[in-house]
Amino acid sequence: MKTLLSLGHGYSAQALGKLLGPQGWHIIGTTRDAASAKALQDSGVEPLIWPGTPLAPALARATHLLCSIAPDASGDPVLAQHSDEIAAASFEWVGYLSTTGVYGDHNGEWVDENTPLTPGTKRGQHRVLAEQAWQALGLPLHIFRLAGIYGPGRGPFAKVRDGTARRILKPNQVFSRIHVDDIAQTLAASIARPDAGQIYNVCDDDPAPPEDVIAYAAELLGLPIPPAENWDSADMTPMARSFYAESKRVRNDRIKSELGVQLIHPDYRAGLEALLAQDQ
Repeated sequence: MKTLLSLGHGYSAQALGKLLGPQGWHIIGTTRDAASAKALQDSGVEPLIWPGTPLAPALARATHLLCSIAPDASGDPVLAQHSDEIAAASFEWVGYLSTTGVYGDHNGEWVDENTPLTPGTKRGQHRVLAEQAWQALGLPLHIFRLAGIYGPGRGPFAKVRDGTARRILKPNQVFSRIHVDDIAQTLAASIARPDAGQIYNVCDDDPAPPEDVIAYAAELLGLPIPPAENWDSADMTPMARSFYAESKRVRNDRIKSELGVQLIHPDYRAGLEALLAQDQ
């Protein structure tokens, strides 16, 4: 039986699980607390509370490994405790979910998987180090650099409806995005067509200014478009402001040419229309 050990079985990994489960896969998902473990169990996933439970038995059973757990200033938390065990295990495929933040700021220009990594934020710097740490283990590793994730429960409609959505304008500011369904199908395509050592950008076809996404969501709802706020003077948390520190357009040619991915939601307009149809 194919068994996926999913380290940090959260939003994106659960979407993958919904594809693999009906194909007969067994999925072991780690989570931090008993309440989340119960929810995973109810969804057909074997829960494993981590940190706090040894990983060795699950590593021995797994044919495939996916890590979605973010690093911090201390490094990758999984490798800090289990690098030797992971390196010694036998897997057909290993996936690591990273971020397009590793490329840093490119003033709205295009980047691809061969672009040098020049992260300008601490989060991006931590990801670069985590990628390198996973690469050093000698595993059949595939790195997926995800753009901004949206999907059911993570769309802009709730904020537009309650009047808290903001249209922050910064000249030449563009982000790439990806619907969670397209993350899931990309991971599944890689599992079906492994290419150890490969790196994939996972994003849609249409990098766009964030204010355009909010405006389109408002249009779909038939509500007034939120007023524009200038980035220089907008009241924003340091975390929110950091997302505007980098601007780039991310190419996704590789997932199409090498994995045969046909995006379900090729741009934010298609994605938002699908979410609204699902009342999300």
